[in-house]
Amino acid sequence: MGEGKEIGSNPVTPRPAPVPAPTPPISTPPSQFHSPSLSRSPLLHVGGDGGDRIEPAKKTPRSMTPRIISTPRISLTPRFITPLGSPIRRVLHLTRLDPQDAWLPITESRNGNAYYAAFHTLCSGIGIQALVLPVAFTILGWTWGTICVTLAFIWQLYTLYLLVQLHESHETGMRYSRYMQLANAAFGERLAKLLALFPIMYLSGGTCVALIIIGGSTSKIFYDILCAGTCSAGHLTTVEWYLVFTSAAVLLSQLPNLNSIAGVSLIGAITAVGYCTLIWVISVAKGRIPGVSYDPDPSAKSEIVRLFDILNALGIISFAFRGHNLILEIQATMPSDEKHPSRVPMWRGVKVSYLMIAMCIFPLAVAGFWAYGDKIPENGGMLTALYTYHGRDTAQSLLGLTSLFVIINAVSSFQIYGMPMFDDMESQFTVRMKRPLPWWLRAVLRAMFGYGCFFVAVAIPFLGSLAGLIGGIALPVTLAYPCFMWLKIKKPRPYGPTWWLNWFLGALGMALSGVVIAAGVYVIIKTGIRVSFFKPQ
Repeated sequence: MGEGKEIGSNPVTPRPAPVPAPTPPISTPPSQFHSPSLSRSPLLHVGGDGGDRIEPAKKTPRSMTPRIISTPRISLTPRFITPLGSPIRRVLHLTRLDPQDAWLPITESRNGNAYYAAFHTLCSGIGIQALVLPVAFTILGWTWGTICVTLAFIWQLYTLYLLVQLHESHETGMRYSRYMQLANAAFGERLAKLLALFPIMYLSGGTCVALIIIGGSTSKIFYDILCAGTCSAGHLTTVEWYLVFTSAAVLLSQLPNLNSIAGVSLIGAITAVGYCTLIWVISVAKGRIPGVSYDPDPSAKSEIVRLFDILNALGIISFAFRGHNLILEIQATMPSDEKHPSRVPMWRGVKVSYLMIAMCIFPLAVAGFWAYGDKIPENGGMLTALYTYHGRDTAQSLLGLTSLFVIINAVSSFQIYGMPMFDDMESQFTVRMKRPLPWWLRAVLRAMFGYGCFFVAVAIPFLGSLAGLIGGIALPVTLAYPCFMWLKIKKPRPYGPTWWLNWFLGALGMALSGVVIAAGVYVIIKTGIRVSFFKPQ
């Protein structure tokens, strides 16, 4: 008792009187986006009731005040970081991060910037699929073809903006670093798998298969151009060129994460712009080929056939504007905090890249249709037309450079489209084993994926003939789902302009997807395709 009186009468540091009222629950500030965790919300070190639990203080000589269990008493964050001092410290102490995201290739490195975003977006947003756009013009004609391509470009740019804004949740502080995770948050896990899993997996794996077909075939053409009939060595078969291209893609795929392939994406973006520009410039410089017609295909005998052809053309256009399944993954490579959210540099990079994409896509579509009209090949589009109609009257150096650009772009695009598949395969290991994937197992899994795509490319070489059908399957991922995700997560004012716009575009996208898929199936049944399993040309 004497000691207690001495402390009470002469305290070393004045202390405020204890407050008997309970402390309200403490939550993580919604503006904090550092957490890489996507499998769970940021967790608090709290009591069982979800808030801070206060226990009665023990009567010790040091203190008679209540003790809060969940909040650490010592802070290592200096006060000069912020005028208030506490918000950042509270986040650092109360947020428990999920280490699993630091083990996966998409979120392993978060030092990206607007330049990296522009490289990745341009490399994934433009490609061989754009070369088929003049085929849609042969069905739609000049006016409607231009209108449809313009509207599709504006529409997909708007949904791209929605995805960039949805990447960070202000309410929970979460970052949705993968398209499927955002779909799970918006639609629920079961419905998200039903609606989005197959299109997203196809847009990644199916695109890699198509790139092997295109890259292997173009490699064979490039070799023939270099040799010009003078090579004494025996020529490789098409399957062997597929294997050569796949081996190069697998070797390059050993780069560990999405940020590490930024230089590869830059090279892929430059070569994509290069071959698109070369193709339409050469086509225009050589002039229109004889017997060109710009009228819609007169072979349609009935209105129903004509309608299905139009819908198939819309599927081709939608297939040209894919790549939305990679936007959240690209944005996930950027750092983000309260003052510098990742959506700002991401949207800056997207605007620059899509300006370049527009400068490539529209000249390709218009100039290609002007040069070749109804004679444009359906399989390969502008690239096949260039070799078919101008293979002899064009300098071999230009043809070889175009082929080389196509090959380099295909190898580069394989890396960014394969990254979500690598991420998914590695996540299966980390979830079960609770540790990062060993480097040798990562190499084996990526090689298995690459050579698995090679097997599919050899088994189904006519995959490019299904562009309309594939475009219909992938269309909701690009044009419809982002609108519904915005409505579900952001909850705009009912019956307001934003509410009506997103409901209209989402419903129109789903309806268009259904009729385009039906049209693609009808056209395949009606006209047929050259089915040649294990016989690549």
